[in-house]
Amino acid sequence: MAVQQEGACYLSLDSLGELNLFETAKTLVEKYHFKSLLLDEIHYHKHFEGELKKIFDFLSVRIVFTSSVALAIAESAHDLSRRVKLITLYPFSFREYLIFAKGVDLPTLTIDDIVHRRWADEHLQWGHAFEGYLKGELYPFSLEEPDVLPLLKNVLEKIIRRDVPLIMRLATDEIDLLEKVVTFIGRSPVDGINYSSVAQNVGITKYKAEQYIHLLAKSFVLAPLFPHGTNVLQEPKVLMCVPYRLLFKPYDEAIGALREDFAVEAIAMSGRELHYLKSTRGMKTPDFLLQEEKGDLVIEVGGKGKGRTQFKDFSAKEKIRLTDSVDIHGDRRPLFLLGYLV
Repeated sequence: MAVQQEGACYLSLDSLGELNLFETAKTLVEKYHFKSLLLDEIHYHKHFEGELKKIFDFLSVRIVFTSSVALAIAESAHDLSRRVKLITLYPFSFREYLIFAKGVDLPTLTIDDIVHRRWADEHLQWGHAFEGYLKGELYPFSLEEPDVLPLLKNVLEKIIRRDVPLIMRLATDEIDLLEKVVTFIGRSPVDGINYSSVAQNVGITKYKAEQYIHLLAKSFVLAPLFPHGTNVLQEPKVLMCVPYRLLFKPYDEAIGALREDFAVEAIAMSGRELHYLKSTRGMKTPDFLLQEEKGDLVIEVGGKGKGRTQFKDFSAKEKIRLTDSVDIHGDRRPLFLLGYLV
């Protein structure tokens, strides 16, 4: 169905079936004088890459298109990079969630602000809303639907059984394996989840595990995080995007892993690259390393009782512990402050 609004035409391509996208766009532009075309779920249209290329090259119209699977664009056979600007649209940051759900608009913070306690009292006062955010209120549809997990389950099923197979032409048995990969990761403790452990527990090759994790990362379900340093096994620590883990474990059991999921996602939203820390001798280390121009920042994520043993003998310019507590003494900081980065 096409919807007209202020010179723009919206087309939902997952419900239109077969159509010549270029000819449709040409008619809308030349006959009906639309200035903008909004194309939702572009990956459902076969050969969309070539059709978009023709539209960009031959029609005077602004195109905005979406895909719930970034792989649809990344694997494109045609070079669209010089014609389009690709934007990763994350769920709400905690700060954005407060704007839309609570009507509270607070200034952004930087990592340096968090390390050196440069925030307003209001930033700390809204920490009580963080649990609801972690439980799934970070999506726009959660503003109208308080129980978001059934909807999120439908989203995940659509990604696994419709979106990814459509793009990668997966066989039926591979779709089942893709689902097993997500289920295994969702039910497992966060530590030790990598290509090798997934391959061993799901019963697939390491190559297949890497391929499936890549697909699910491009679908915004998983969040692989590679280690920092040399002489370490270059396999990622595989986390999940918030709050998919809650589809496999209750909140009280998942909270430890959810904290790490959130920290990784919040820093990714700010455009920074985070690494996890792994010792070549198997020694316990802090969770993450963030490399900044002013120097390295070592981050440990945990509950209220998180101690400093992981920092022992580990050198870095700055070290902070991000916890559930609002304690800001020493190197402790509330975890939810990362949600103000964007």
